[in-house]
Amino acid sequence: MGAGGGSGRVQLFLRSILFLLLAGTPAPRPAGGQLRYAVPEELEHGAFVANLGEDLGLDVSTLSARRFRIVSRAGARQHLEVNLENGILFVNERIDREEVCEAGGTCLLHLQLLVESPLELYRVEVEVLDINDHAPTFPWQEYYVLEVAESAVLGARFPLESAQDPDVGTNSVHTYRLSPNGFFSLEVQTRSDASKFAELVLERALDREQQRAHRVLLTALDGGVPERSGTAHILVTVQDANDNVPAFDQPSYGVSLPEDAPAGTLVIQLNATDLDEGPNGEIEYSFSGHAPPRVRELFHIEPRSGQVLLKGPLDYERASLHELYVQAKDRGPSAVAVHCRVLVHLLDVNDNAPEVTLTSVSTPVLEDAPPGTVIAVISVLDRDSADNGRVSCEVGPDVPFELRSSFRNYYTLVTTQALDREVVSEYNVSITARDMGSPALLTRSTLTVPVSDVNDNPPRFLQPSYSVYVMENNAPGASICSVSALDPDCQQNAYLSYSIADGHIHGMPVGTYVSINSDSGHMYALRSLDYEQIRSFQIQVQAQDAGFPPLSANVTVHIFVLDQNDNAPVIVSPMPRNGSVATELVPRSAGPGYLVGTVSAVDADAGLNSRLSYQLLQATDFTLFSVAPDTGELRTLRSFLEQDATRQRLVVQVRDGGQPALSATLSLLLSVVETMPQTLSDFSEFSLPPEASSSSPVTLYLLVSLGSISFTFLLAILILTAIRCCRERHSHQGDGCSPPRCHCCPGSRPSSDGLKTSNLTAQPPAGTMAATCLDVPGGGPPGYCYKVCLGPESAQSDFMFLKPCSPPRNNEKDRGKQSRPGQHLQVSKQIKQPNMDWLPPSMQRPALKRYQT
Repeated sequence: MGAGGGSGRVQLFLRSILFLLLAGTPAPRPAGGQLRYAVPEELEHGAFVANLGEDLGLDVSTLSARRFRIVSRAGARQHLEVNLENGILFVNERIDREEVCEAGGTCLLHLQLLVESPLELYRVEVEVLDINDHAPTFPWQEYYVLEVAESAVLGARFPLESAQDPDVGTNSVHTYRLSPNGFFSLEVQTRSDASKFAELVLERALDREQQRAHRVLLTALDGGVPERSGTAHILVTVQDANDNVPAFDQPSYGVSLPEDAPAGTLVIQLNATDLDEGPNGEIEYSFSGHAPPRVRELFHIEPRSGQVLLKGPLDYERASLHELYVQAKDRGPSAVAVHCRVLVHLLDVNDNAPEVTLTSVSTPVLEDAPPGTVIAVISVLDRDSADNGRVSCEVGPDVPFELRSSFRNYYTLVTTQALDREVVSEYNVSITARDMGSPALLTRSTLTVPVSDVNDNPPRFLQPSYSVYVMENNAPGASICSVSALDPDCQQNAYLSYSIADGHIHGMPVGTYVSINSDSGHMYALRSLDYEQIRSFQIQVQAQDAGFPPLSANVTVHIFVLDQNDNAPVIVSPMPRNGSVATELVPRSAGPGYLVGTVSAVDADAGLNSRLSYQLLQATDFTLFSVAPDTGELRTLRSFLEQDATRQRLVVQVRDGGQPALSATLSLLLSVVETMPQTLSDFSEFSLPPEASSSSPVTLYLLVSLGSISFTFLLAILILTAIRCCRERHSHQGDGCSPPRCHCCPGSRPSSDGLKTSNLTAQPPAGTMAATCLDVPGGGPPGYCYKVCLGPESAQSDFMFLKPCSPPRNNEKDRGKQSRPGQHLQVSKQIKQPNMDWLPPSMQRPALKRYQT
């Protein structure tokens, strides 16, 4: 090697050192925000490329939290990676420029950098710089045989097969050298694409008879630092004269071919001519020795016809241009091969559907998320070019979402309106990516977006109010009803608890009456209810969910206590003497239908349970007396006979309408007398039954009232002795008193039939004057009055305590005696106990003893 060669190597070495120093320096950031770096190939894992955090102006401490990462296509190799602790871009795996970029020229790696919260997207280009890692190689293994006719003239040129070097630029083949010999020299030529090739130049005439072959060594050198070289042995055989070589029509051909062309398609028809004749003029076509293997896989040349046929599938996205080197050689001796180049340009076909990648998904989404909330970041890629690679993206109809373009081929999926989980709990969003090719290709991808619940619905009871009917005397702790509410929310927002609002029932806290199961809504009675004490009450039940803040609803529960036949009838009139038997007097002259008296009873129950009926259980003579089943009136059935006993014993039963029925009995002793006494016993004889002497305030009030009434009664006697207020009028019943000119019930008119309707009559002695009668209103319960009848002779009077005015009873029609509103009954010789239905059982007073004045 000469001095010139050593100086060139030093210059190449210095240029390589300068290249390595400047390889990691980033290029200035362009206006669009894109960074560009350069990195040599073949660096080891972890080699520094650039400080992205500093160059992008990002806070290094937040890179991990913001999920700073490189977005790459599915299945693509990740040559570079980012350290999230310091933001440094480093080599993740060894980069072979010749593998990454098959074609020559600039080799770029395009990186998409994504930062979330908030979303930011950066584009970075990393240029992979070639290093001199490949030595030039020749396409033949041992010898390259060059046949040269002995008739070759001096200065004849013989092109040699070029050496191949995958490196580019100065690292590719730079020059050739030839070993010293006496016949040939070497001349290096440069093609239009700056590639080098060598030609042997004949310096001295050949003489086959003197030397049949010549051996030379050809060395190919690249321009890298350090310099690499490859050698090849050339065997020059001297042939007999074949002094014409084939010639192509043109040195270079160009053809266009769609990438989806099927195998067997004719690419081009080559044509070379040779002026020789015979075998020296027969041409064979073939690929030259330095045609790359990929070309041989894709194309085939017919040796005799020169047709270039498609052999394998083409892919525009992998390589858009294929360069074919074809040689033509005649079949004569000392044939010389000539070369041409065929450039096959591929036409892009829309054979790649768009690829949809969900880069970032934020689900589920709250149902109260405002419109414009980002749900996902979507990247779309189409590997075709021009219109075939331009993509539009849209979402399916009838969903509250839309796509917004953020960067080229990047979209964000956002909400367009408020969501409601109770209407739609999950959306299947169909995303359609469609290119602009013809025909267009599309890709559909479905994204499931669940909607997260928010406590925005209060509970709702199944009924606007509840009515509950509870039988009295219920067992404490028994279930009485169940309330139920619904909440369309889910999970804890739909978990309901029930409670009873504070309140009072008859002065007692509502919690002492009922309780509720907070989970199920079942309500329980805490005490036994009594219809006679409380008949209905209402409570407020609240249902509250477990959301935050909690929501609630109220409902009113009406509880009605149903009556049970748990109270037997109580006979209030007449009251028995000596605690066992009640006595009455009956005149022997009484005819059929004579009213002996009325048995009155009360029942604390209600409805059918308090409907009373009277019947005669026992009698000395059942043909003599009867009891009205509805009114309890005791009447004679016939007139008395001489043989009838003067003492008649009756047992009257009072029975309610309950199931089972309850009853009470009264023993009544009737004494049949010839003449009814005209006077009552003295007041001193008046006494109360033992049970009436209790300290009840009601009894005291009744005694005070009785005293007032007695005083009024005496005052009326003094006034009526001086006034004759009514004339004697005979009635068909022979009553001893004329019809009263007064009336008991306010607002009623005096009835001329007032005495006719009375079934109790008093027969005055013969020859006496008619008695004077007057109604005197009393101070007792409304509807009661006192009638005083005065006799002119004895000044004796009958004092009557009457029942309230009542409407006529139907059973009196059967006896031919019609009652009228406002009527009152005249009772002689006794004081009748009033009906105490208007009083509770504890306040009802016993019947008074009859007395005379």
